[in-house]
Amino acid sequence: MEIDPYPIQIRFSDCDMMGHVNNAVYLTYFENARVHYFGKLFGPERDWKTEGMILRTNEVEYLSPVYLHDQPFVELYVEAIGTKSFTVGYEIRVNNELKTIGKSVLVCYNSVEKTATLLTEKSRELLQLLKRY
Repeated sequence: MEIDPYPIQIRFSDCDMMGHVNNAVYLTYFENARVHYFGKLFGPERDWKTEGMILRTNEVEYLSPVYLHDQPFVELYVEAIGTKSFTVGYEIRVNNELKTIGKSVLVCYNSVEKTATLLTEKSRELLQLLKRY
């Protein structure tokens, strides 16, 4: 499945005194990319209360700065799929130059019953479409 990379709109408030995007803002960019990709991947009919996911861990590696007038994009892909969790990777690029990489571990979660759940077969099949080999 081909999903277009998520375009980031850098806000003035995203930047720090040094003129580049503050390190804490990248997690918001990753979150926005997840919403973009998962909305297209899982579709509007998914019941996020019973087939939701919660964030377990985040990692970010800053390779070079991103500035206010840059036009970055986030590409999201699946790195690993487990029984109750999966790992997604992110690449932020400006003019095709890799600026930041990251990853998140997401755990399948039923917020009605407040418990971790097994990854459904349908979700597993859909996530496979974003897996890099």
